[in-house]
Amino acid sequence: MYRSIETECVQAGYSPANGEPRVLPIIQSTTFAYDTPEEMGELFDLKKEGFFYTRLSNPTSDGLERKITALEGGSGAMAVSSGMSATTIAILTLAGAGDNFISVSTIYGGTYNLFNITLRRLGIDCRFVSNDSSEEDIEKLIDDKTRAIFIETIANPAGVVADFEKFSAIARRYGIVLITDNTIATPVLCRPVELGANVVVHSSTKYLDGHATSVGGLIVDGGNFEYAGNPRYPLFNEPDNSYHGLVFASVGAAAFITRARTVINRDIGAVMAPQNAFLTNLGIETLHLRMPKHSSNALALAKSIAVHPAVEWVKYASLEGDADHTRALKYLRAGQAAGMVSFGIKGGREGAAKFQKALKLFRIVTHIADARSCVLHPASTTHRQLSDDDLAAAGVPVNLIRLSVGIEGEEDILADVTEALDASLR
Repeated sequence: MYRSIETECVQAGYSPANGEPRVLPIIQSTTFAYDTPEEMGELFDLKKEGFFYTRLSNPTSDGLERKITALEGGSGAMAVSSGMSATTIAILTLAGAGDNFISVSTIYGGTYNLFNITLRRLGIDCRFVSNDSSEEDIEKLIDDKTRAIFIETIANPAGVVADFEKFSAIARRYGIVLITDNTIATPVLCRPVELGANVVVHSSTKYLDGHATSVGGLIVDGGNFEYAGNPRYPLFNEPDNSYHGLVFASVGAAAFITRARTVINRDIGAVMAPQNAFLTNLGIETLHLRMPKHSSNALALAKSIAVHPAVEWVKYASLEGDADHTRALKYLRAGQAAGMVSFGIKGGREGAAKFQKALKLFRIVTHIADARSCVLHPASTTHRQLSDDDLAAAGVPVNLIRLSVGIEGEEDILADVTEALDASLR
């Protein structure tokens, strides 16, 4: 609708009519009243737009959904209770027991566990590959039950930038849905739909909210995948007895998000609360201002610590010489890689503990990607359930420190980390 993503961050999703609230209001109601049963029936049959129960849709959540749809360039979206629920619902919308999907292994630890343990228990097999696996090796894992390919734009915490060209080419060749987790990059730095993704998921808890106030997730339908007649997706091409016999492929560009909402989330109930939708929408209004600052602070810090004697290696795609620098320039806006810097500290677990205890500005929290700088040692926290072999496969060695660089002053950020690194050597 608008010419710039900056304006979309501020204005998209909600446009008040004459005399209505200027700011997207919080509609804190579970239900919505109608005068006739016929009107309600038309809502259930998707013949009419509107709201009847907040588990399926709510005016406040709808404003947020319209905003992220505009930002990602999709056909529709759904707000859910967390980033993990967004990923889970995205997979379950496409796959059931006996099906499989492919995922890169360098993904967030919680997602890795979901794919490797929980979904396998439900009969859905995940086949892991490296971001750098050859097309031939990836194609060997594809069969007629393969329902999706999953990648992260910027892997958390490995910092790897997805090879969109390769994965989107494979997905197109085999008629498979490409799902991209765009949490770390956000649509300000990368729009995966323009790079071949068909579905985009977010942990809106991170940069979209931006202030560590609201747990949430978002799923965006790219509207660019043809389900009709595709034998991989019988769930979209056969009448669904759980929803009035609807053939979801007939919905067209919004087929995926319609099934995700009316079947999967209707039954699972992972709904985002209106209050959280309001706060997330408010956070997105400054997303275009925050992401460049996160990125510039992170780049300055990465350059600084790269030469520190306590640091063995630094992973930040915006750094010249980084293995993913070329992909960062190719896929990320102005090569900006957001605010996550990973590095290897000398001394392993002991060195990591000494470093974290010496920090003052950076606080130890199980979080990333908000206005305040924070730190985490994944091997002993978010990834502690993984074996050493799984840690290596996920790109999370034992000495990896993840820094989430905030929007404070650059000199304060550099001083805090430098002093803590000095302390780790003593």
